[in-house]
Amino acid sequence: MIIEPRMRGFICLTAHPTGAEQNVKNQIEYVKSKGEIAGAKKVLVIGASTGFGLASRITSAFGSGASTIGVFFEKPPVEGKTASPGWYNSAAFEKEAHKAGLYAKSINGDAFSNEIKRETLDLIKADLGQVDLVIYSLASPVRTNPNTGVTHRSVLKPIGQTFTNKTVDFHTGKVSDVSIAPANEEDIENTVAVMGGEDWAMWIEALKAENLLAEGATTVAYSYIGPALTEAVYRKGTIGRAKDHLEATAFTIGDSLKSIGGKAYVSVNKALVTQASSAIPVIPLYISLLYKIMKEEGIHEGCIEQIQRLFQDRLYTGSEVPVDEKGRIRIDDWEMREDVQEKVAKLWLEATTETLPEIGDLAGYRNDFLNLFGFEVPGVDYNADTNEVVEIESIK
Repeated sequence: MIIEPRMRGFICLTAHPTGAEQNVKNQIEYVKSKGEIAGAKKVLVIGASTGFGLASRITSAFGSGASTIGVFFEKPPVEGKTASPGWYNSAAFEKEAHKAGLYAKSINGDAFSNEIKRETLDLIKADLGQVDLVIYSLASPVRTNPNTGVTHRSVLKPIGQTFTNKTVDFHTGKVSDVSIAPANEEDIENTVAVMGGEDWAMWIEALKAENLLAEGATTVAYSYIGPALTEAVYRKGTIGRAKDHLEATAFTIGDSLKSIGGKAYVSVNKALVTQASSAIPVIPLYISLLYKIMKEEGIHEGCIEQIQRLFQDRLYTGSEVPVDEKGRIRIDDWEMREDVQEKVAKLWLEATTETLPEIGDLAGYRNDFLNLFGFEVPGVDYNADTNEVVEIESIK
């Protein structure tokens, strides 16, 4: 079939297997070009199919020669209907890993559930014995707590008062004001239940209880802080409360891992185009201005550049991992540079539908968004007949 992007709001309903494969190959080549990383050799990535999780799996495998197990929840293809992009990414990753002689297996299902945790633990036990790195990179709007059976839904809301500011429809380029009503306590609790650290802690407890964490094992979860411009809707909103919980959980997990010489970190990453970030009002406009400046400064990074630098320059240098006053790894350092943020704040005041094409990088934003779904990847013939039914080798 000829596969084209079909949009609904901030979601693309189709994905392109050849584009996804090329995207994964490009990331692999980038990691290989940066040289070997003295990193972990047996890696579990929870949320491994897109964004930072996929980049972590690629960096572990092709930077450190690691065996990897990836857990994700993706929609497989059926004849006449494409899979979700993460399915195609994971199929491409496994194909390339096996070609390179690397162990790679995947588990598709709800990572919040006890059943998928059990399946993952059994696979580690059977094939790897133990893991020395656990990456936690889940991005889901909904979580059913496996112990209570309660389903929680996260919301993107400010706390305390209505938030009004500029945003952009990245499809049309129209800049407008958006107002978001404040969250109530139930909203906050639900968002923390979905996006906080409870499930991360459950994973680590389960692994540790069955002696599946190697001596000195590290676990890393991903977070974001961002600038004053976005803090009302992000860091000081419901998501921020969840991130606070996630970051507090790192200390709890770290204490638990002391008995095996292990460490737990939260890495604060750069603002990037993801399916999740595209859904947050204000963020697309901020990112389009940020990208323009960071590209001009020569310090722009996508997911793979960010994670490769995290592994090479922070996690696996052979010395103590540098952290901020709250114990967090700051790989958002280039984004948060004072000169960069001053320029963004200035452009923000100037941003209108008319000025944005000149002062921002909306084209770059759109391109990165389409890339997430395997579209607009250089070197791919999108007019070619494409087989949408692609299997992941380890999933039968």
